[in-house]
Amino acid sequence: MAAGGRTRETGGVRPDETSDAVPRWPWAGRPWLIDAFVVMLVAGPAFAPIPFAEMRPSSPLAFVLVLLPALALPLRRRWPRTVLAVCVAAWAMALTLGTLSPGAAVAMVVATYGVAHRTPRRSSIIATTAAVLVILATGVIVSLVTGMDTRVLQVALSLALAGAVGDAARSRRAYVEAVVERARRAEETRESEASRRVTEERLRIARDLHDAVAHRISVISLNAGVATSMLETRPDRARDALATIRTASRDVLGEIGTMMSVLRAPDDAPVRIQPGLARVPEIVESVRVAGWDVVVRNEIGTDAEAAGIPLGVDIVAYRVVQEGLTNALKHGTTRRAHVLLRRDGEDLEVVVTNPIERVPEASADDLPPSGFGLVGLGERVDAVRGTLEAGLAPGGYRLAARLPLAARTGQPARPAEPAPTAAPGEIPATSAAPPAPTAPSSVPTSERAS
Repeated sequence: MAAGGRTRETGGVRPDETSDAVPRWPWAGRPWLIDAFVVMLVAGPAFAPIPFAEMRPSSPLAFVLVLLPALALPLRRRWPRTVLAVCVAAWAMALTLGTLSPGAAVAMVVATYGVAHRTPRRSSIIATTAAVLVILATGVIVSLVTGMDTRVLQVALSLALAGAVGDAARSRRAYVEAVVERARRAEETRESEASRRVTEERLRIARDLHDAVAHRISVISLNAGVATSMLETRPDRARDALATIRTASRDVLGEIGTMMSVLRAPDDAPVRIQPGLARVPEIVESVRVAGWDVVVRNEIGTDAEAAGIPLGVDIVAYRVVQEGLTNALKHGTTRRAHVLLRRDGEDLEVVVTNPIERVPEASADDLPPSGFGLVGLGERVDAVRGTLEAGLAPGGYRLAARLPLAARTGQPARPAEPAPTAAPGEIPATSAAPPAPTAPSSVPTSERAS
Protein backbone atom coordinates (compact mmCIF):
# COMPACT_ATOMS: atom_id res chain seq x y z
CA MET A 1 0.00 0.00 0.00
CA ALA A 2 1.50 3.27 -1.09
CA ALA A 3 1.28 6.59 0.73
CA GLY A 4 -2.11 8.24 0.69
CA GLY A 5 -3.98 4.96 0.64
CA ARG A 6 -3.20 4.15 -3.00
CA THR A 7 -2.61 0.52 -3.87
CA ARG A 8 0.31 -0.16 -6.15
CA GLU A 9 0.13 -2.90 -8.72
CA THR A 10 2.63 -5.76 -8.33
CA GLY A 11 2.04 -7.55 -11.60
CA GLY A 12 4.64 -5.54 -13.46
CA VAL A 13 6.03 -2.07 -14.02
CA ARG A 14 3.90 0.09 -16.27
CA PRO A 15 5.70 2.36 -18.73
CA ASP A 16 4.29 5.49 -17.09
CA GLU A 17 5.03 4.56 -13.49
CA THR A 18 7.98 6.94 -13.40
CA SER A 19 5.49 9.80 -13.58
CA ASP A 20 4.95 9.45 -9.81
CA ALA A 21 8.62 10.28 -9.16
CA VAL A 22 9.35 12.76 -11.98
CA PRO A 23 7.50 16.13 -11.98
CA ARG A 24 5.23 16.53 -15.00
CA TRP A 25 5.22 19.88 -16.79
CA PRO A 26 1.92 21.38 -17.95
CA TRP A 27 2.85 20.76 -21.60
CA ALA A 28 3.95 17.16 -21.03
CA GLY A 29 2.04 14.97 -23.44
CA ARG A 30 0.98 18.00 -25.54
CA PRO A 31 3.72 18.55 -28.15
CA TRP A 32 1.51 20.87 -30.17
CA LEU A 33 1.72 23.44 -27.37
CA ILE A 34 5.52 23.46 -27.61
CA ASP A 35 5.37 23.67 -31.41
CA ALA A 36 2.97 26.63 -31.27
CA PHE A 37 5.22 28.45 -28.80
CA VAL A 38 8.34 27.82 -30.92
CA VAL A 39 6.60 28.98 -34.12
CA MET A 40 5.63 32.21 -32.37
CA LEU A 41 9.24 32.77 -31.26
CA VAL A 42 10.58 32.15 -34.78
CA ALA A 43 7.96 33.99 -36.82
CA GLY A 44 7.25 36.82 -34.35
CA PRO A 45 10.42 38.85 -34.99
CA ALA A 46 9.65 38.92 -38.73
CA PHE A 47 6.49 40.95 -38.01
CA ALA A 48 7.69 42.89 -34.96
CA PRO A 49 8.89 46.50 -35.34
CA ILE A 50 12.51 45.82 -34.37
CA PRO A 51 14.53 49.06 -34.14
CA PHE A 52 17.60 47.46 -35.77
CA ALA A 53 17.29 47.51 -39.54
CA GLU A 54 19.58 44.49 -40.13
CA MET A 55 17.18 42.33 -38.08
CA ARG A 56 14.15 43.14 -40.27
CA PRO A 57 13.63 41.30 -43.59
CA SER A 58 15.09 43.47 -46.33
CA SER A 59 13.23 41.84 -49.25
CA PRO A 60 10.37 39.42 -49.97
CA LEU A 61 12.90 36.60 -50.45
CA ALA A 62 14.48 37.36 -47.08
CA PHE A 63 11.00 37.39 -45.55
CA VAL A 64 10.35 33.90 -46.94
CA LEU A 65 13.71 32.64 -45.68
CA VAL A 66 12.98 34.01 -42.20
CA LEU A 67 9.59 32.25 -42.04
CA LEU A 68 10.81 28.95 -43.55
CA PRO A 69 12.28 27.60 -40.24
CA ALA A 70 8.91 28.15 -38.54
CA LEU A 71 7.32 25.76 -41.05
CA ALA A 72 10.10 23.18 -40.69
CA LEU A 73 10.42 23.02 -36.88
CA PRO A 74 7.20 20.99 -36.22
CA LEU A 75 8.83 18.18 -38.24
CA ARG A 76 12.00 18.07 -36.10
CA ARG A 77 10.83 14.99 -34.12
CA ARG A 78 10.67 12.90 -37.28
CA TRP A 79 13.58 14.35 -39.28
CA PRO A 80 15.81 16.21 -36.78
CA ARG A 81 18.96 16.42 -38.94
CA THR A 82 17.04 17.55 -42.04
CA VAL A 83 15.25 20.28 -40.09
CA LEU A 84 18.57 21.48 -38.65
CA ALA A 85 20.04 21.67 -42.16
CA VAL A 86 17.03 23.66 -43.41
CA CYS A 87 17.26 26.11 -40.50
CA VAL A 88 21.01 26.64 -40.95
CA ALA A 89 20.62 27.11 -44.70
CA ALA A 90 17.76 29.60 -44.25
CA TRP A 91 19.75 31.61 -41.68
CA ALA A 92 22.88 31.65 -43.86
CA MET A 93 20.99 32.68 -47.02
CA ALA A 94 19.09 35.39 -45.15
CA LEU A 95 22.41 36.65 -43.76
CA THR A 96 23.89 36.89 -47.25
CA LEU A 97 20.86 39.02 -48.20
CA GLY A 98 21.66 41.38 -45.32
CA THR A 99 19.10 40.09 -42.80
CA LEU A 100 20.30 38.93 -39.36
CA SER A 101 17.09 37.22 -38.28
CA PRO A 102 16.80 36.49 -34.54
CA GLY A 103 13.88 34.13 -35.28
CA ALA A 104 16.02 32.02 -37.59
CA ALA A 105 18.74 31.91 -34.91
CA VAL A 106 16.19 30.66 -32.36
CA ALA A 107 15.06 28.04 -34.89
CA MET A 108 18.67 26.77 -35.25
CA VAL A 109 19.02 26.52 -31.45
CA VAL A 110 15.78 24.50 -31.16
CA ALA A 111 16.73 22.25 -34.09
CA THR A 112 20.20 21.63 -32.62
CA TYR A 113 18.65 20.63 -29.30
CA GLY A 114 16.32 18.25 -31.15
CA VAL A 115 19.20 16.59 -32.97
CA ALA A 116 21.19 16.09 -29.76
CA HIS A 117 18.10 14.83 -27.92
CA ARG A 118 16.87 12.35 -30.52
CA THR A 119 19.97 10.98 -32.23
CA PRO A 120 23.02 9.05 -30.96
CA ARG A 121 25.80 11.10 -29.42
CA ARG A 122 28.26 10.62 -32.29
CA SER A 123 25.70 11.69 -34.88
CA SER A 124 24.60 14.72 -32.85
CA ILE A 125 28.21 15.88 -32.32
CA ILE A 126 28.89 15.69 -36.06
CA ALA A 127 25.68 17.57 -36.93
CA THR A 128 26.24 20.26 -34.29
CA THR A 129 29.88 20.76 -35.28
CA ALA A 130 28.94 21.06 -38.94
CA ALA A 131 26.24 23.63 -38.15
CA VAL A 132 28.63 25.71 -36.02
CA LEU A 133 31.29 25.65 -38.75
CA VAL A 134 28.81 26.73 -41.43
CA ILE A 135 27.59 29.60 -39.24
CA LEU A 136 31.11 30.76 -38.42
CA ALA A 137 32.22 30.57 -42.05
CA THR A 138 29.14 32.38 -43.33
CA GLY A 139 29.35 35.08 -40.67
CA VAL A 140 33.05 35.71 -41.26
CA ILE A 141 32.62 35.95 -45.05
CA VAL A 142 29.62 38.31 -44.78
CA SER A 143 31.47 40.45 -42.25
CA LEU A 144 34.53 40.69 -44.48
CA VAL A 145 32.49 41.51 -47.58
CA THR A 146 29.89 43.92 -46.16
CA GLY A 147 31.40 44.93 -42.81
CA MET A 148 28.15 43.87 -41.12
CA ASP A 149 28.15 42.83 -37.46
CA THR A 150 26.83 39.29 -37.86
CA ARG A 151 27.19 38.28 -34.18
CA VAL A 152 28.22 34.79 -35.32
CA LEU A 153 30.14 34.09 -32.09
CA GLN A 154 26.99 34.43 -29.97
CA VAL A 155 24.98 32.30 -32.39
CA ALA A 156 27.67 29.59 -32.57
CA LEU A 157 27.97 29.44 -28.77
CA SER A 158 24.17 29.19 -28.49
CA LEU A 159 24.14 26.22 -30.86
CA ALA A 160 26.96 24.50 -28.94
CA LEU A 161 25.12 25.05 -25.65
CA ALA A 162 21.87 23.71 -27.16
CA GLY A 163 23.73 20.60 -28.33
CA ALA A 164 25.18 20.03 -24.85
CA VAL A 165 21.79 20.47 -23.16
CA GLY A 166 20.14 18.14 -25.69
CA ASP A 167 22.78 15.48 -25.12
CA ALA A 168 22.29 15.73 -21.35
CA ALA A 169 18.53 15.36 -21.80
CA ARG A 170 19.07 12.32 -24.02
CA SER A 171 21.40 10.76 -21.46
CA ARG A 172 18.91 11.35 -18.67
CA ARG A 173 16.10 9.86 -20.72
CA ALA A 174 18.22 6.77 -21.48
CA TYR A 175 19.08 6.46 -17.79
CA VAL A 176 15.41 6.63 -16.73
CA GLU A 177 14.46 4.07 -19.37
CA ALA A 178 17.25 1.77 -18.17
CA VAL A 179 16.09 2.11 -14.56
CA VAL A 180 12.49 1.32 -15.55
CA GLU A 181 13.63 -1.66 -17.62
CA ARG A 182 15.74 -3.00 -14.76
CA ALA A 183 12.80 -2.61 -12.39
CA ARG A 184 10.54 -4.43 -14.81
CA ARG A 185 13.01 -7.28 -15.25
CA ALA A 186 13.56 -7.50 -11.50
CA GLU A 187 9.80 -7.72 -10.97
CA GLU A 188 9.50 -10.43 -13.60
CA THR A 189 12.42 -12.30 -12.04
CA ARG A 190 10.84 -12.11 -8.59
CA GLU A 191 7.53 -13.37 -9.94
CA SER A 192 9.12 -16.23 -11.88
CA GLU A 193 11.25 -17.18 -8.86
CA ALA A 194 8.20 -17.14 -6.59
CA SER A 195 6.27 -19.24 -9.11
CA ARG A 196 9.16 -21.71 -9.37
CA ARG A 197 9.37 -22.06 -5.61
CA VAL A 198 5.63 -22.58 -5.32
CA THR A 199 5.79 -25.28 -8.01
CA GLU A 200 8.72 -27.01 -6.33
CA GLU A 201 6.97 -26.91 -2.97
CA ARG A 202 3.78 -28.30 -4.49
CA LEU A 203 5.72 -31.16 -6.09
CA ARG A 204 7.53 -31.87 -2.83
CA ILE A 205 4.25 -32.01 -0.92
CA ALA A 206 2.80 -34.31 -3.59
CA ARG A 207 5.80 -36.66 -3.32
CA ASP A 208 5.69 -36.73 0.46
CA LEU A 209 1.94 -37.33 0.49
CA HIS A 210 2.26 -40.18 -2.00
CA ASP A 211 5.12 -41.75 -0.06
CA ALA A 212 3.20 -41.49 3.21
CA VAL A 213 -0.13 -42.80 1.96
CA ALA A 214 0.28 -45.02 -1.11
CA HIS A 215 2.08 -47.97 0.49
CA ARG A 216 -0.13 -48.23 3.57
CA ILE A 217 -3.30 -47.80 1.52
CA SER A 218 -2.14 -50.71 -0.65
CA VAL A 219 -1.55 -52.79 2.49
CA ILE A 220 -5.00 -51.86 3.79
CA SER A 221 -6.65 -52.77 0.48
CA LEU A 222 -4.85 -56.11 0.26
CA ASN A 223 -5.67 -57.10 3.85
CA ALA A 224 -9.28 -56.00 3.42
CA GLY A 225 -9.55 -58.49 0.55
CA VAL A 226 -7.95 -61.21 2.69
CA ALA A 227 -10.31 -60.53 5.59
CA THR A 228 -13.36 -60.58 3.34
CA SER A 229 -12.44 -63.89 1.68
CA MET A 230 -11.46 -65.69 4.92
CA LEU A 231 -14.00 -64.34 7.35
CA GLU A 232 -16.04 -67.58 7.27
CA THR A 233 -13.36 -70.20 6.59
CA ARG A 234 -10.38 -68.91 8.60
CA PRO A 235 -11.53 -66.36 11.17
CA ASP A 236 -8.09 -66.23 12.81
CA ARG A 237 -6.48 -65.16 9.53
CA ALA A 238 -9.25 -62.61 9.01
CA ARG A 239 -8.58 -61.20 12.49
CA ASP A 240 -4.89 -60.86 11.70
CA ALA A 241 -5.74 -59.03 8.48
CA LEU A 242 -8.07 -56.66 10.32
CA ALA A 243 -5.38 -56.02 12.92
CA THR A 244 -2.96 -55.17 10.09
CA ILE A 245 -5.55 -52.81 8.63
CA ARG A 246 -5.94 -51.10 12.00
CA THR A 247 -2.18 -50.69 12.39
CA ALA A 248 -1.71 -49.41 8.84
CA SER A 249 -4.63 -46.99 9.24
CA ARG A 250 -3.15 -45.62 12.45
CA ASP A 251 0.23 -45.22 10.77
CA VAL A 252 -1.13 -43.41 7.74
CA LEU A 253 -3.19 -41.09 9.94
CA GLY A 254 -0.07 -40.34 11.93
CA GLU A 255 1.90 -39.63 8.75
CA ILE A 256 -0.78 -37.27 7.48
CA GLY A 257 -0.97 -35.53 10.84
CA THR A 258 2.79 -35.10 10.89
CA MET A 259 2.75 -33.68 7.37
CA MET A 260 -0.01 -31.22 8.26
CA SER A 261 1.91 -30.06 11.31
CA VAL A 262 5.01 -29.53 9.17
CA LEU A 263 3.04 -27.51 6.61
CA ARG A 264 1.55 -25.33 9.35
CA ALA A 265 4.83 -24.92 11.22
CA PRO A 266 6.88 -21.69 10.89
CA ASP A 267 9.83 -21.56 8.54
CA ASP A 268 12.37 -21.90 11.35
CA ALA A 269 10.78 -25.09 12.69
CA PRO A 270 13.06 -28.19 12.79
CA VAL A 271 12.95 -30.35 9.67
CA ARG A 272 11.07 -33.62 9.92
CA ILE A 273 13.40 -36.62 9.86
CA GLN A 274 12.96 -38.66 6.68
CA PRO A 275 13.05 -42.47 6.81
CA GLY A 276 16.09 -44.28 5.45
CA LEU A 277 17.46 -47.78 5.01
CA ALA A 278 17.13 -48.40 8.74
CA ARG A 279 13.37 -48.67 8.21
CA VAL A 280 13.49 -51.11 5.30
CA PRO A 281 12.80 -54.09 7.64
CA GLU A 282 9.59 -52.38 8.80
CA ILE A 283 8.18 -51.89 5.32
CA VAL A 284 9.21 -55.43 4.32
CA GLU A 285 7.51 -56.84 7.40
CA SER A 286 4.30 -54.94 6.61
CA VAL A 287 4.21 -56.66 3.21
CA ARG A 288 4.93 -60.06 4.73
CA VAL A 289 2.07 -59.65 7.18
CA ALA A 290 -0.22 -59.23 4.17
CA GLY A 291 0.71 -62.75 3.07
CA TRP A 292 3.56 -61.99 0.70
CA ASP A 293 6.86 -63.82 0.50
CA VAL A 294 9.52 -61.10 0.41
CA VAL A 295 13.13 -62.19 0.07
CA VAL A 296 15.75 -59.54 0.88
CA ARG A 297 19.38 -59.64 -0.14
CA ASN A 298 20.98 -56.85 1.83
CA GLU A 299 24.72 -56.56 1.31
CA ILE A 300 25.13 -53.20 3.02
CA GLY A 301 23.05 -53.54 6.19
CA THR A 302 20.64 -50.96 7.57
CA ASP A 303 23.23 -48.59 9.08
CA ALA A 304 23.75 -46.07 6.27
CA GLU A 305 26.38 -44.10 8.15
CA ALA A 306 28.49 -47.17 8.80
CA ALA A 307 28.14 -48.21 5.16
CA GLY A 308 29.39 -44.81 3.93
CA ILE A 309 26.06 -43.78 2.36
CA PRO A 310 25.20 -40.05 2.27
CA LEU A 311 21.96 -38.97 3.92
CA GLY A 312 20.23 -37.99 0.68
CA VAL A 313 21.05 -41.32 -0.99
CA ASP A 314 19.90 -43.15 2.14
CA ILE A 315 16.45 -41.54 1.94
CA VAL A 316 16.09 -42.10 -1.82
CA ALA A 317 17.10 -45.77 -1.49
CA TYR A 318 14.35 -46.31 1.08
CA ARG A 319 11.81 -44.63 -1.22
CA VAL A 320 12.84 -46.94 -4.09
CA VAL A 321 12.18 -50.01 -1.94
CA GLN A 322 8.89 -48.54 -0.72
CA GLU A 323 7.68 -47.73 -4.25
CA GLY A 324 8.72 -51.13 -5.61
CA LEU A 325 6.89 -53.05 -2.88
CA THR A 326 3.85 -50.80 -3.20
CA ASN A 327 3.61 -51.51 -6.93
CA ALA A 328 4.08 -55.22 -6.22
CA LEU A 329 1.14 -55.16 -3.78
CA LYS A 330 -1.07 -53.31 -6.23
CA HIS A 331 -0.23 -55.21 -9.42
CA GLY A 332 1.54 -58.44 -8.46
CA THR A 333 -0.04 -61.84 -9.14
CA THR A 334 2.31 -64.32 -7.39
CA ARG A 335 2.57 -62.78 -3.89
CA ARG A 336 6.33 -62.88 -4.14
CA ALA A 337 8.90 -60.06 -4.27
CA HIS A 338 12.68 -59.74 -4.13
CA VAL A 339 14.71 -56.81 -2.81
CA LEU A 340 18.41 -56.33 -3.56
CA LEU A 341 20.61 -53.74 -1.82
CA ARG A 342 24.28 -53.78 -2.70
CA ARG A 343 27.23 -51.53 -3.32
CA ASP A 344 28.67 -51.59 -6.83
CA GLY A 345 31.87 -49.57 -6.83
CA GLU A 346 30.91 -45.95 -6.13
CA ASP A 347 27.20 -46.60 -6.68
CA LEU A 348 24.45 -48.00 -4.53
CA GLU A 349 22.23 -50.42 -6.45
CA VAL A 350 18.65 -50.91 -5.31
CA VAL A 351 16.52 -53.45 -7.20
CA VAL A 352 12.97 -54.56 -6.42
CA THR A 353 11.48 -57.35 -8.57
CA ASN A 354 8.33 -59.40 -8.38
CA PRO A 355 7.55 -62.35 -10.67
CA ILE A 356 4.47 -62.07 -12.84
CA GLU A 357 2.75 -65.16 -14.22
CA ARG A 358 0.23 -63.13 -16.18
CA VAL A 359 -0.55 -59.48 -16.76
CA PRO A 360 -3.44 -58.68 -14.41
CA GLU A 361 -6.62 -57.54 -16.06
CA ALA A 362 -8.02 -54.27 -14.77
CA SER A 363 -11.26 -54.61 -12.87
CA ALA A 364 -14.17 -52.30 -13.50
CA ASP A 365 -13.90 -51.12 -9.88
CA ASP A 366 -10.18 -50.35 -10.10
CA LEU A 367 -9.06 -46.78 -10.51
CA PRO A 368 -6.68 -46.15 -13.42
CA PRO A 369 -3.03 -45.80 -12.37
CA SER A 370 -1.91 -42.19 -12.03
CA GLY A 371 1.80 -42.78 -12.63
CA PHE A 372 2.63 -40.12 -10.01
CA GLY A 373 4.54 -42.61 -7.86
CA LEU A 374 7.18 -43.34 -10.49
CA VAL A 375 7.23 -39.69 -11.56
CA GLY A 376 7.95 -38.55 -7.99
CA LEU A 377 10.50 -41.32 -7.51
CA GLY A 378 12.25 -40.30 -10.73
CA GLU A 379 12.49 -36.72 -9.43
CA ARG A 380 14.01 -37.97 -6.17
CA VAL A 381 16.56 -40.09 -8.04
CA ASP A 382 17.46 -37.20 -10.35
CA ALA A 383 18.04 -35.01 -7.29
CA VAL A 384 20.98 -37.24 -6.28
CA ARG A 385 22.22 -37.60 -9.90
CA GLY A 386 21.11 -41.22 -10.09
CA THR A 387 19.37 -43.31 -12.75
CA LEU A 388 16.06 -45.16 -12.54
CA GLU A 389 14.77 -48.02 -14.68
CA ALA A 390 11.27 -49.47 -14.47
CA GLY A 391 9.41 -51.93 -16.67
CA LEU A 392 8.69 -55.55 -17.50
CA ALA A 393 11.74 -57.78 -17.71
CA PRO A 394 12.25 -61.52 -18.13
CA GLY A 395 10.70 -63.13 -15.11
CA GLY A 396 8.61 -60.24 -13.85
CA TYR A 397 8.53 -56.53 -13.17
CA ARG A 398 11.76 -54.75 -12.26
CA LEU A 399 12.37 -51.40 -10.55
CA ALA A 400 16.10 -50.59 -10.36
CA ALA A 401 17.98 -47.50 -9.25
CA ARG A 402 21.68 -46.70 -9.28
CA LEU A 403 22.55 -43.96 -6.79
CA PRO A 404 26.05 -42.42 -6.82
CA LEU A 405 27.69 -42.23 -3.41
CA ALA A 406 30.48 -39.67 -3.88
CA ALA A 407 31.49 -37.38 -6.74
CA ARG A 408 28.21 -36.89 -8.61
CA THR A 409 26.21 -36.14 -5.47
CA GLY A 410 28.72 -33.61 -4.18
CA GLN A 411 28.91 -35.49 -0.84
CA PRO A 412 31.94 -37.51 0.21
CA ALA A 413 31.17 -41.16 0.71
CA ARG A 414 32.06 -42.61 4.06
CA PRO A 415 34.30 -45.70 4.09
CA ALA A 416 32.21 -48.83 3.90
CA GLU A 417 32.20 -51.34 6.75
CA PRO A 418 31.07 -54.97 6.76
CA ALA A 419 27.32 -55.40 7.05
CA PRO A 420 26.22 -56.10 10.63
CA THR A 421 25.03 -59.52 11.58
CA ALA A 422 21.25 -59.71 11.60
CA ALA A 423 19.73 -59.69 15.07
CA PRO A 424 16.92 -62.10 15.99
CA GLY A 425 13.70 -61.06 14.29
CA GLU A 426 15.46 -58.96 11.64
CA ILE A 427 15.84 -59.69 7.95
CA PRO A 428 19.09 -61.57 7.32
CA ALA A 429 21.62 -59.51 5.37
CA THR A 430 22.62 -62.52 3.26
CA SER A 431 19.23 -63.98 2.50
CA ALA A 432 19.30 -65.84 -0.75
CA ALA A 433 17.36 -64.35 -3.60
CA PRO A 434 16.94 -65.27 -7.23
CA PRO A 435 19.15 -63.24 -9.55
CA ALA A 436 17.44 -60.03 -10.59
CA PRO A 437 16.93 -59.47 -14.33
CA THR A 438 19.38 -57.00 -15.76
CA ALA A 439 17.74 -55.65 -18.91
CA PRO A 440 14.36 -53.98 -18.65
CA SER A 441 12.08 -54.35 -21.63
CA SER A 442 10.66 -51.54 -23.67
CA VAL A 443 7.19 -51.87 -22.14
CA PRO A 444 6.07 -48.43 -20.97
CA THR A 445 6.33 -47.90 -17.23
CA SER A 446 2.80 -46.51 -17.09
CA GLU A 447 1.48 -50.09 -17.15
CA ARG A 448 2.74 -50.53 -13.60
CA ALA A 449 2.74 -46.89 -12.40
CA SER A 450 1.38 -46.35 -8.96
